[in-house]
Amino acid sequence: MGVNLDSTNAFVIDLSNDNPGLSDVDYVDCDDFGRYIQTLMDKEARYFALGGYLENRVIYTRSEVFAARPNEYRNIHLGVDIWAKAGRPVYCPLEGTVHSFQDNQGFGNYGPTLILEHQLWGEKLYSLYGHLSRADLASVDLGQVLRAGDCLGHLGAPVENGNWPPHLHFQLIKNLEENWGDYPGVCREEDLLHFQANCPNPNLWINTPLLSG
Repeated sequence: MGVNLDSTNAFVIDLSNDNPGLSDVDYVDCDDFGRYIQTLMDKEARYFALGGYLENRVIYTRSEVFAARPNEYRNIHLGVDIWAKAGRPVYCPLEGTVHSFQDNQGFGNYGPTLILEHQLWGEKLYSLYGHLSRADLASVDLGQVLRAGDCLGHLGAPVENGNWPPHLHFQLIKNLEENWGDYPGVCREEDLLHFQANCPNPNLWINTPLLSG
């Protein structure tokens, strides 16, 4: 995000099923959900709220995008979310090439999404950036090389990011499993072992002590 994420500018937000504060939030209503997050950020006096890797969340019942079958929703978050103001720039953490991108439209979806392909120790690893702005997709090309520190996009507003309060969904993926410009960011509990093995902890790259342990 252009700065080291630590206790001077960020805090960990709890969006798990165990958070009783969510019972008073209408997280289907983006404005109400956004006010809840902003109130916590104001209270903490921080620019970023982050967390979510393998967090069990009830909030995905807000959208049929996460419906695995009737009355059953995917609920385990596979990336790290970084909540901040819309328009905040997002920077490439490690050199990579643009593998794919698309606007995953629909309520609760990623919205504009970018996937980079990286070569590490002779193996491929992919990084996914969801909930960007639409203008960002117009400025990238397939195969384009992005170097560490290059601006790859900006946090999209709710009207373009799947109707979420502005944030970045950042996810690491070993095998894209033939996906293009998209990959599940949430899984069912019964599929957790597969997705946990395929989607390493993004804090390996974010490297903030706030998400350690």
